[in-house]
Amino acid sequence: MGKLNSATSTEIERRQFIKWVSLSSLSLALPLTSCNFGGSTKVDLPIDLSNLKNVYDFERLSMKVMGEDALLYLNGGADDLKTVKLNSEAYQEIQIRARRLIDVTNVSTEVNLLGQTLDNPIIMCPVGFQKFFHPDGEIGSAKASVKKKHQMIVSSVSNYSVNEIAEQSQAKLWFQLYPTVDRKVTKKLLERAETAGCKVCVLTVDSPVLGNRERGGTTLTKLMGDKILKMGNYEGIMPEGTTFDDAGMTWDIIAWLRENCDMKIVLKGIVTREDAALCVKHNVDGVIVSNHGGRQLESLRSTIDCLPEVVEEIDGKIPVLIDGGIRRGTDVFKALALGATAVCVGRPYCWGLGALGQQGVEMVLDILKAELIRDMQLAGTASIEKITKEHVLIN
Repeated sequence: MGKLNSATSTEIERRQFIKWVSLSSLSLALPLTSCNFGGSTKVDLPIDLSNLKNVYDFERLSMKVMGEDALLYLNGGADDLKTVKLNSEAYQEIQIRARRLIDVTNVSTEVNLLGQTLDNPIIMCPVGFQKFFHPDGEIGSAKASVKKKHQMIVSSVSNYSVNEIAEQSQAKLWFQLYPTVDRKVTKKLLERAETAGCKVCVLTVDSPVLGNRERGGTTLTKLMGDKILKMGNYEGIMPEGTTFDDAGMTWDIIAWLRENCDMKIVLKGIVTREDAALCVKHNVDGVIVSNHGGRQLESLRSTIDCLPEVVEEIDGKIPVLIDGGIRRGTDVFKALALGATAVCVGRPYCWGLGALGQQGVEMVLDILKAELIRDMQLAGTASIEKITKEHVLIN
C-alpha cells in the first residue's frame, strides 16, 4: 500500500465511513433537532446530583443535555428493538436465592482475568464515536476508568485514537477490532493498539455486515460529513474502497491475528455452544457473550439467555464475559452466578458521559459497583468467587 497524502486519506476515511453508515439504514430521514453536535452547544440545567440515584436517571438527564438524535443513536438497535429490550427484560426472569448469617463485613469485588487482577468485574464496553455524546469523548471515559478502577475496551471507531486515549488517561486499555477486508489496514490498527500498550485484542465477530438500524444516525452522518467528528485510529491508513467489515471472515482470522500481534485474543459476539466449542478448539483466550447490544441481528435471544450454554460448553477452560442489558448491580450478580467471569456495560456509562462528561461516567461506575457490593452483602456472598449458580433460579 503506497503512502497517502494526509488530507486525501482523511477525506477517504470520511467518505468511507459515511458509506458504511448509509449501508446500515442509519441515513433514513430524521429531524436534526436538539443535538449538541459533539458538545458545541451547552444546555443550562439546574442539576441536583443527589437526585441521580441509578443509571436510568443518567439516561433521562443525558437526553436533555446531548439531545434526542445522540440518544437515538446510542439507544438504537436492529429492526423493532425487540432484542435490545429483551437484553434487559430477561434479567427480570432470574431470581436471587439469598443466604443468611454469613459475615459480609468485608466484601471483595476483585477478579483475575487474562493475567490481570481487576478491582471489580464491571468492564466498560467498546462504544464508538463518543464525542457525539460529549466533547471529551473516549478520553473522558478512560480517565473515569482509571480513577474508578474499571477496565476499559476502546472501539476501533473511537473519535480519539487509542494512542491519544492511552497517553491522556494513562489507562491500561484493551482494543476492540473490526477487521477490514484490507488486512494491511487491520495490521496497522493492531500495531497502533500495541504501541498504546494494549494487551488484549477484542475481535468483534457478529458484524459480517451491519444490522438494520432504522432509528438514529442522521446527525452522526452529518457530523462525519462536516468533519466535526473523526476516526482517530484510521487516520492516514485508509485507502479508497476499504470497508469496516468483512463478510468473508472465517475462523482463519485467529491464526492471522496470532501471527500479526502479541495481544491476547478475545472473541466478542459468541452466543451458541457450537461456536463456544470452536473458540476452545482455536485456542482463543476468552469470549464475550454478546449480541452487539441488540444492534445487529433481531434474534429475540437475550445475552443472559445465551450465557448458560456457552459457559457449559467452555467448562472453565477460558473466561466467559457477557454484555447487553446490564443496568443494575443485581444484573451483574445474576450474570456472575450463571458463570460469567466479568460483565461489560456500554450504554449506561455513555449516558453518564453525555449527561456530565467524565464526572457522569465516574458516577455511573460508582453506582453500579455500590449496587453490586450491597447486593453481594444481602445475598450472603463476601467475594466474587462465592457467587455461584446456587444463588439464582430461572423462571
